[in-house]
Amino acid sequence: MLSRTAAHAYWMARYMERAENAARMLNIMHHMSLMPKSAREGVREWNAPLNITGTLAEFCARYPEVNATNVLHFMTFDRENPGSIFESVFRARENARSIREKITTEMWESLNATWLDMKKAREEHKSDREYGPFFEWVKERSHLFRGVTHGTILRDDTFLFLRLGTFVERADSTARILDVKYHILLPSPQDVGGAVDYYQWVALLRSVSAFESYRKVYRDVIAPIRVAEMLILKEDMPRSLHACLDEILEILTAINGPAGTESRRKAGELHARLHFGQIREIFAQGLHEYITDFLKRITTLAQEIHARYFIATDRPFASEEKIPEGGLLQTPAISGASPFREGGRQS
Repeated sequence: MLSRTAAHAYWMARYMERAENAARMLNIMHHMSLMPKSAREGVREWNAPLNITGTLAEFCARYPEVNATNVLHFMTFDRENPGSIFESVFRARENARSIREKITTEMWESLNATWLDMKKAREEHKSDREYGPFFEWVKERSHLFRGVTHGTILRDDTFLFLRLGTFVERADSTARILDVKYHILLPSPQDVGGAVDYYQWVALLRSVSAFESYRKVYRDVIAPIRVAEMLILKEDMPRSLHACLDEILEILTAINGPAGTESRRKAGELHARLHFGQIREIFAQGLHEYITDFLKRITTLAQEIHARYFIATDRPFASEEKIPEGGLLQTPAISGASPFREGGRQS
């Protein structure tokens, strides 16, 4: 397979996953912002998504104040923010257009329809109250694209690189969300175990579609150590770090064979740390320190994947890997009703 084709497939999947993960995170932040709080707490709360994505400095250089309206716009519709939902969908679509002959008609029509509706949503956006339905729509469109992909594409190298991009991005996102909750959202140490703490852990679980799974597995109150265990070590939890590395290692093995490459070695090393890890050992080390180390390793792995498979490309429509300071770390829709509206088309 040509390195350029592999790169476009990989980044198409990463950008669609990134758009979905941003929608998940912002939807939870939007709901949490409706809780009564002081102005200072509100600023700290809306700093969280900026810290997750490592864009706080960029935001502060262009926006006068950290508040819900500014952060939501920056992370949803800002064309100058490569991590915004709007820009992520645009870049996913451009990568898909570049390898149009390698993907199915259904995949292209699904993604192109999402982009057309995204542009319309941006033009029609008027109020912060419209974000909730919009974020749900983004998740549904991402699910649709993933389902169409799995249901129609040939199981060849293009499919492997699509999966690889998805799980590299998902691992990175899950780690960042978990770390920010533990260190930024909680207002003060005395609030640990209180109503705000409980609501935030529930919100975190819901942001990765893990709340129902948590109740099935633990059948108990929400405990931080168990939330961390589920999102880090539980390999049967689809968005856990362990589950993502299971997939990444399997894909790299399929691409390279048992002998593997340096990227497979790095993935295997990271997978072993998760497979044999114990949550109490992680907490003894420090959850933040563990996540920081994981983010460094997953970023190094992503860079190794680029060097091994994509180095001959000029990285069209791909963004550089960034680690935040201090936290190293179906049929497609036909354009019509805006996805912002409660009664709008959600297909």
